[in-house]
Amino acid sequence: MELGQVPLLFSRLPMFPFFDAAHYLASVMALKEQRGAVEVSRQSPIACWFSAMLYCFGGSILSSLMLAEPPVGFLANSTNIFLASSVWYLVFFCPHDIIYRCFSFLPLRLMIAGMKEVTRTWKITAGVAHANSHYKNAWLIMVAVGWARGAGGGLISNFEQLVRGVWKPESNELLKMSYPVKVALVGAVLFTLQHAQNLPIARHNLMFFYTTFLVVTKVTMMLTQSAVSPFAPFESVLGRMLFGWQQTPSKVKGEARVSSNGTSSVCDRSAGEASESIKKGQAKKTE
Repeated sequence: MELGQVPLLFSRLPMFPFFDAAHYLASVMALKEQRGAVEVSRQSPIACWFSAMLYCFGGSILSSLMLAEPPVGFLANSTNIFLASSVWYLVFFCPHDIIYRCFSFLPLRLMIAGMKEVTRTWKITAGVAHANSHYKNAWLIMVAVGWARGAGGGLISNFEQLVRGVWKPESNELLKMSYPVKVALVGAVLFTLQHAQNLPIARHNLMFFYTTFLVVTKVTMMLTQSAVSPFAPFESVLGRMLFGWQQTPSKVKGEARVSSNGTSSVCDRSAGEASESIKKGQAKKTE
């Protein structure tokens, strides 16, 4: 086998069952690590199962809604639903938490995370192609659907939290994007440009290089326990150039609080000195 054929063979990898199972396992484990998720699984297993399905199939649900297709279409694939449900049950209800503890072992956790990133590439490319079948060469729709398919679980996180009885509107991904949502958006743009033949690279080569970047970055972030996005330096430069970012609101508020505290302390001192002088004058008059 020649080295140049590796990307082509890689692009033909079947996702079912191993890569899909890794995606479901990583998603359900992430759900279990959410605050209050274990308590919800004990109080209402149905709500917990529905949250797990949103984690596993959020991209398909969101992209179906965007294309005016039935959002329950993912339920038609009974095999994948059964596989995802089995993973959910084993992670949450296995005796002594054996499955969760086993796959929390760092080498296994890294392998599962890497396989999940592989499925992200396949989801983005499938979303771009599916959008193009409905709207020919509609770039924005192709990017939006590819983005939704690749990061749907994060984009509908607020709805998933509502299922568990949690309401955190400040955690909206559009307000503060997480790294998976950002990298899925970048991937959707790249694969849309390639699909429109505006990017001089073959599809299988782009899939190979993009997936390699995803896996290497994800594993590195997990090993270093870093939550800083690799896009942070570029975001800072582009933000200053395009939108004039200078200071974050928190810094401005902090400076305002310091200045207000400083003026209030001066006023308090002056008021205290004035009251002391008045008291001294009254004491002299009485003498």
